[in-house]
Amino acid sequence: MKSKFTFLKLCLGFISLLIINTKFTSSVVSEELLEVELNTEIKKGKFLIGLKQYLGGENDSFSKVKNINFTTDKGFLNLHSSNGIKYKSKHINITWRDIPIKNPETIERIVFGPFASYESAKKQAEKIKDKGFETTVAFPENWEVWIPFEDDLPDFELKNKIFRKIKNIQITPFLKSDYSVMQLEGPIHIYAEEEIKINDVNFGNNFYLIQDLYGTWTLIQKIKFDDYLEGVLPHEIGPSSPLEALKAQAVIARTWGIYNSDRFNMDKYHLCISTQCQVYQPPKIKNKKVQQAIEATSNLILTYENQPINAFYHGSNGGVSALAAESWQMQDYFYFNSIIDGSKSLNKIFKLPISSESELNNFLDFDKDHFYGSDHSLFRWNKKISRLKIKETLIKNKLININENVLDFNVIERGSSGRVTKLEIQTNKVNKSIALVKDDIRRVFSFIPSNLFTINKLSDDLWLLRGGGFGHGVGLSQSGAIEMAELGFSYEQILNHYYRDAKLENIELLSQ
Repeated sequence: MKSKFTFLKLCLGFISLLIINTKFTSSVVSEELLEVELNTEIKKGKFLIGLKQYLGGENDSFSKVKNINFTTDKGFLNLHSSNGIKYKSKHINITWRDIPIKNPETIERIVFGPFASYESAKKQAEKIKDKGFETTVAFPENWEVWIPFEDDLPDFELKNKIFRKIKNIQITPFLKSDYSVMQLEGPIHIYAEEEIKINDVNFGNNFYLIQDLYGTWTLIQKIKFDDYLEGVLPHEIGPSSPLEALKAQAVIARTWGIYNSDRFNMDKYHLCISTQCQVYQPPKIKNKKVQQAIEATSNLILTYENQPINAFYHGSNGGVSALAAESWQMQDYFYFNSIIDGSKSLNKIFKLPISSESELNNFLDFDKDHFYGSDHSLFRWNKKISRLKIKETLIKNKLININENVLDFNVIERGSSGRVTKLEIQTNKVNKSIALVKDDIRRVFSFIPSNLFTINKLSDDLWLLRGGGFGHGVGLSQSGAIEMAELGFSYEQILNHYYRDAKLENIELLSQ
């Protein structure tokens, strides 16, 4: 039976999860202040999505000529800038210029990382914060942890570097029309009653341009939970999936988004649109089955002890799910368990933990038709890796220099599901070996589909990796959910299978 959150319970839950209290307010008194509070938007059932990051900077892949165009086929676009400029037109063109700063400032900080995931970066930030340092989790290109630079800082066990830069320019937006060019200040609110095209692609009708931590700008879309899910489900689990699998995906995508909505609070929005969050693209054509799944589960989330859960999911677990602490440098959650993902008979044949190479080889050799999700293209896979490929990868990730050579490649530790949690690469440098832990394994060796693999040395120059699954293996397996739905399981049963003791509850929003 689904229960309803009270408004008070919702607020308490979100306050404990979201450490966001950022307001963007116009510096000019006007009829409509540009005011957005991130945690309030969540309570209203809306996400702020970072559609395009680093606008105006060197890594701006969206507007290479440093401009962005907004158009609408019907009606008018409205622009409100924080310096009081209001503009209405069917076409808005914003360009960026590098404006010299009269009094340049020096930016200094200590940078830890890169980390393979937000989860690992956040865990390290918490450890550093416990030692009395002010920390920021940032994503300039990879996940990093920043602390302010100070003289006489202690030696940290974690690898770090000093970042120092003289800031002598300000990336500044300008509104360019046929008759004038006007300097703008962020946040800049752009909205219309109709659908807005951005660089000729339809996105929605409510946007902000906001400056980020790095001096560049982010194009942010304000969007209702369910409208956001319409752009997530087709790209995460696929629109042709069975209805019950789509319903399960809708619940966990909504839950994951709410739980992780503090991920980009430093840059003043909730979520990105890449695999660092959930893949999102505005749907060109509405899919009826996707809409049906979202409507049938509207406002439903998974909770544990009255809090939204961190509802991880992935493509394929290869027949065995992982604990969170196997995949990331983080704590385990009570609602995740490592299970053999298939028929009941499998649990009599295989027992966890899978701790040795031979046990995992036997598991990988077993008839895959007994497992849920075995139709996935990477349910079982083989990868041959040469000594040269390993060396090139380590050089690219700045783990060895060009004069070093790889001697061996070994598994040192496994988690309860058999996944590799520590991988060692031996080199010809005296007393040196490289240890990769958990998610760093796939960050460095990005061509490995999952950490569920064995290593067989074929020669001095070649290794064979035999593995299963695609992704981190924690929580719901999308291919497993699809097969369970095809076998007649309901979405509630699917969720209960992958998230132990989590409850399905209905959130109550401020807008209702």
